[in-house]
Amino acid sequence: FKEQIKMKKVRIGLVGAGNIANTHIQSYLKNPNVEIAAICDIDPVMLAETADKYGIKNRYNTLDEMLASEKELDGADVCVWNCNHAKCTIACLDAGLNVLCEKPMAYNAKEAEEMYEASVRNNKLLMIGFVTRYNPEIIVVKDFIDNGYLGDIYYAKAQYVRRHGNPGGWFGDKSRSGGGPVIDLGVHVIDRARYLMGNHKPVSVFGVTYNNIGRRDYLKTNVGWSPKNAKPEDPCDVEDYASALIRFDNGSVISLETGYDVNVREKFGLELYGTKGGMETEGVTKLFTETNGYLTNVDIDIKNLKNAKPMFDAEMDDFVNCIAEGKTSHASAKDGIVVMKILDAIYKSAATGHEVTID
Repeated sequence: FKEQIKMKKVRIGLVGAGNIANTHIQSYLKNPNVEIAAICDIDPVMLAETADKYGIKNRYNTLDEMLASEKELDGADVCVWNCNHAKCTIACLDAGLNVLCEKPMAYNAKEAEEMYEASVRNNKLLMIGFVTRYNPEIIVVKDFIDNGYLGDIYYAKAQYVRRHGNPGGWFGDKSRSGGGPVIDLGVHVIDRARYLMGNHKPVSVFGVTYNNIGRRDYLKTNVGWSPKNAKPEDPCDVEDYASALIRFDNGSVISLETGYDVNVREKFGLELYGTKGGMETEGVTKLFTETNGYLTNVDIDIKNLKNAKPMFDAEMDDFVNCIAEGKTSHASAKDGIVVMKILDAIYKSAATGHEVTID
């Protein structure tokens, strides 16, 4: 019998030990080809809690300590405050590591471009955490688009609106987050709409933001979840609602609506308008088209897909496989820069009251 050759496990270092890092870890643990070799966080309590929970032996209080001590890492997974995405990502790339950086890519587009330059300089993968691209529902929608069922997509409604959902903590602190629902929630639906429409170049944005309601801590209803170390006295100086029109070089448009606290029903969906058909992804995936001379509505079954994975599992698998096989991810840093330019333009347009062009 030939001796079976075991593949070397991809060794990952976690940068950050908070909520989203825990989600990533749970997905990594399902993949037999990856080892969570180390973790670091500036909060010693959170670091110990997460490292103990998942049995991660090598733990560090700073990223510099982890990079200095861990010489055999293959990749780093950056799950820190938005204001530190660029600093941590560039440090890991310069240390020779491949990097998965959580969304949004950075605090602003300038930082995102510096991150991309570091990946090119070091010839390393920089993947951005656009996790909804890996959602089975979005994979099905992309399949319909790629097979011509929608024709040319010229308009999209992208919505992510919570009725009472400001998580507090660093999310509401603009100095750490960079903004509210636009940069936290809007980034997801902007990216997936642009991705499905063909990743066209944005040319202009008109946006508005409001901070009329705030966090509403006085309500008797919970917000669902908050960062582990959130405190009632944390600042809340970010927008609670925003809307924008994003125009692209091929004439297509995305209409964005996103909010933390809004007195309307909650919305998390996408509508695509195509010349041959349209699709809707809120609750039930639907195709609106013409069949045999009739208008027809088709409900698409996404519950019984073969080989479908939860989106975070698929995202982590993609990162691990890209490292192991030396490939690039379709959740690219270049797309991350484009989305950051859109986010910057929304905030600038809201501040000035004018349409903002994007180079």
